[in-house]
Amino acid sequence: MDALFKNLIELDGGLFAKQLVMWVIGGILIFLAIKKKMEPTLLLPMGFGAILMNLPNNGELVEMGGKLVPEGVATVLGTLYEAGIANELFPLILFIGIGAMIDFGPILSNPKLMIFGAAAQFGIFMTLSLASLFNFDFNQAASIAIIGAADGPTSIVVATQLAPGLLGPITVAAYSYMALVPVVQPPIIKLCTTKKERRIRMPYNPASVSKFTRILFPIIVTVITGLLAPGAVALVGFLMFGNLLRECGVLESLSETAQKVLANLVTLFLGITVAFTMTAEQFVNWGTVLILGLGLFAFVFDTFGGIMIAKLMNLFLPEGKKINPMIGAAGISAFPMSARIVNKIGLEEDNQNFLLVHSIGANVSGQIGSVIAGGLILNFFL
Repeated sequence: MDALFKNLIELDGGLFAKQLVMWVIGGILIFLAIKKKMEPTLLLPMGFGAILMNLPNNGELVEMGGKLVPEGVATVLGTLYEAGIANELFPLILFIGIGAMIDFGPILSNPKLMIFGAAAQFGIFMTLSLASLFNFDFNQAASIAIIGAADGPTSIVVATQLAPGLLGPITVAAYSYMALVPVVQPPIIKLCTTKKERRIRMPYNPASVSKFTRILFPIIVTVITGLLAPGAVALVGFLMFGNLLRECGVLESLSETAQKVLANLVTLFLGITVAFTMTAEQFVNWGTVLILGLGLFAFVFDTFGGIMIAKLMNLFLPEGKKINPMIGAAGISAFPMSARIVNKIGLEEDNQNFLLVHSIGANVSGQIGSVIAGGLILNFFL
């Protein structure tokens, strides 16, 4: 026991104190996953991995991923990191599962909802400008800004290519704010809308969407993306491939596997592997606090941007055709949490105001918009 305390005390530079902070952070992530049920498939392995990566005297230092890390569990996580995140494999495979979960029917029957998927990326570009003022270089600023997409895999892909040293805090921020949608979005929505606006009813009279259209849509989106934004084609392509599995009608078992087994398994590995970047030396600093703050700024302004575009559209729409501005808030990529929040607030204001289908359409378009925004940033900065 004396030897143990001697080894801990001899750790220089306050490293052990920082490791203790990481244990606390890991414990908080585990608490949120178990007690609050916030993104448990990702936050729980991420929290446990953060503790694993910050155990003192974990072994001799070895070079892994361009840095010195203690051998043992860190070497295992480093191997997974090189095999699944450094080459973007895990996020891209996860997009197959996400695509298989998404029904594009609402936006195919009401294409104008896609406007909100684009408008809700406003915070990304606002944050890009703001982050540049805090001594982050352009690549780092772009990686931080993409937190506003509220899309974990896209944040990981962009950060891996542009700012791998910031991958840990960016990933924690992206997934934490996705999990905190029920806490963050309602105050913003209520602040930006009036009671009268929140009570606007939107009848749902969907046009019939043929199976042929559903099959053709993911193919066309992939081709257009490849022509206009080559940097996004991998992200969009894997997302649309997953959706094609869902809509083709001949691969039901594969579609179900992608939605459940594949998505959960890859998310599990993704969470614990991202923890490889969450060492005390890299994570415990004021830069991480600043990244979390900028990520929240991006998230808030994405919500604000979607709402404001809806209010702007209402200036030109006749009575009876107006859009409930809350739909714009669902244009972020936090699917389907944001859509559920909008529907819940609508029902609180008017128990006959059902907005779920409309908000799901905006939410789905936000998924596409965030991926394309990530690809555009990669095109611009790489």
